[in-house]
Order: sequence, then C-alpha cells, then structure tokens
Amino acid sequence: MSKFCIAVDLGQAQERTAMVIMEYLEASKREKSEFHVRYIERFRIGTSYKTMIERILELRNDKPLSGSMLIIDGTGVGRPVINLFERQGLYPDVAFIMAGDAVEGGSSHREHYIPKKDLISLLQILFQDGRIKIAQGLPDGDVLTQELTSYARKQVRLRTSSVDPIELWREGVDDDLVLATALACWWCEEGIGDDIGFHF
Repeated sequence: MSKFCIAVDLGQAQERTAMVIMEYLEASKREKSEFHVRYIERFRIGTSYKTMIERILELRNDKPLSGSMLIIDGTGVGRPVINLFERQGLYPDVAFIMAGDAVEGGSSHREHYIPKKDLISLLQILFQDGRIKIAQGLPDGDVLTQELTSYARKQVRLRTSSVDPIELWREGVDDDLVLATALACWWCEEGIGDDIGFHF
C-alpha cells in the first residue's frame, strides 16, 4: 500500500522554497519501506507566499494527491506565515519547527517541534540503505541527488571532527530540497503512530 505526502520547506524572502511530493510504500509487501520522490518544485526567490499557496492547492486538489498529507516547515518564517496559509484555505496537517532536543507538540494540534538532528540521522540511514528513490527525469532531481550525496560524504568527516554535525551538513550546501525530503521521510517513517498523535 502506498500513501502520498507533500512536504514544503518554506524559505524566507531571500531564500528558495522547495516542495517535494513523496510516495511512501509501506514495508508490508516488501522487506523495507521505500520513499519515492515523485515530484520536485523549487520556487524562485521572491515568489509570493500567495503564489505558493495557489500552486500547492492546485496540486493537492488533483488526483492522486487529493487527501494527501501536507507537511510544512515553518522554522525560518514562523507562525505568521503558517497562519497566512490557513487564511487562504490551505491547512497543513503538520507544521514543523526544527528545534529542541525532543519531538514535542506546539501551540496547536498541527504544530510540532522536531530536532534537526533527528531529521538528519534518519535521512542518512535511508539514503545509505538505498530506500530513497528519485524518479528519473524530474526537474531538479539531479540537484536533490547531489545534495544527498554531498551530505552523505560529509558524514565521514564527523568521525574525526569536533564541528557540530548540523553545521557541517549545511556547510556549502543549498539544502532546501534535502530538508523537504527529510520532512517527508521522517513523517512517513516516524510520524505515523498513536504515541505522538500523528495519523495519515
């Protein structure tokens, strides 16, 4: 059985916003679950949030994405931008803030805090295990592959480096696609369960 989710890493005014559509194939009929990146879109710097909202609504209202999970990272832009999405009729199922030392609920049932190190660790495992698949021919698919590969290579340096692993990971990397992918993977792999109140 497969499920779809749309993950959006929101950028601030001078940053890119990246959107990844992920198909999650559960492990019931295979040895391990897999994560198939089916669509990638990077919004130009300066694109209005209203334009982004309209685009996400367009995709989400089309099959097979109708009823799909919507995950938004509001770390840099904050709650006001999430509120703007909601006022325009786009209610994220989960709004993440990447902070803290443990997964926690926020000020609403949709808002949750997650440590960035948790996202990074899971992404490393899945990528090295070959469980993240990127559809051939996707615009920016090669960019995502390069970001993931660059990230994986830097893990070798962590064994002898005193540098913070998050800072080392971000060093020289345009990571908007990686973060959107990591959010989708974390939600599908770790976020479905009664223990933290997440459901597809």
